[in-house]
Amino acid sequence: DPGPASALGGGMQRGGSDAFSGVTANPAVGYASDLLVRCGATVMFSEVTEVRDAIHLLTPRAINEAVGKRLLDEMAWYDNYLDMGKTDRSANPSPGNKKGGLANVVEKALGSIAKSGKSAIVEVLSPGQRPTKRGLIYAATPASDFVCGPQPVASGFSVRGCSPGRGARGGGGAVPVIKMATRTELANRWYDLMDINAGTIATGEETIEDVGWKLFHFILDVASGRKKTFSDQWGLHNQLAIFNPAPVT
Repeated sequence: DPGPASALGGGMQRGGSDAFSGVTANPAVGYASDLLVRCGATVMFSEVTEVRDAIHLLTPRAINEAVGKRLLDEMAWYDNYLDMGKTDRSANPSPGNKKGGLANVVEKALGSIAKSGKSAIVEVLSPGQRPTKRGLIYAATPASDFVCGPQPVASGFSVRGCSPGRGARGGGGAVPVIKMATRTELANRWYDLMDINAGTIATGEETIEDVGWKLFHFILDVASGRKKTFSDQWGLHNQLAIFNPAPVT
């Protein structure tokens, strides 16, 4: 049955970040996120490890003091978690991230939070919790594509957006996964896996707003069943994994 865009829930995730993630795909994802929020929809972004070193840019966007405190509490829990395990923080960014051009975890975090757009953060969730509010929501989930990916599904979201920089071939069988390439070289190489090319932002062919609108309309088309993602078209689905047994930096 037809339904309003306000009934939609979308989870925004990055995958294998590279130097272009924070200047092409993630800002376009953020623009689309803002459009969805303006329509009354609910949008989730997540991963503690991916926002920890840019949290000072997120707390001012908390809709009230309680939400801001919850953000800080989640980051403090993560710091304590790493200290207890004596984890080597230099493992983030990963070797793949560095090969893709990211120099340090601060660059990675700044690029990662771009996918949240500019909307106010109305709620902070633990992994698997269901949202009680509409708007932009942060979920304090683990990182890793395979572990983070199922979290929006567990929270009741119906579509996922993913911006692979280093590439992420699989999808999620439970809900459609829309993939946006960070650069044209990746989009051309995986022409039958990447649904949208954000590399055109880097070449000046399109703006962040152009690609953001393109993603917004594609999300509505996929959610309504008018279009299929490449992952669904080819049946490329990862198994669900909700926990990583090792410390994640």
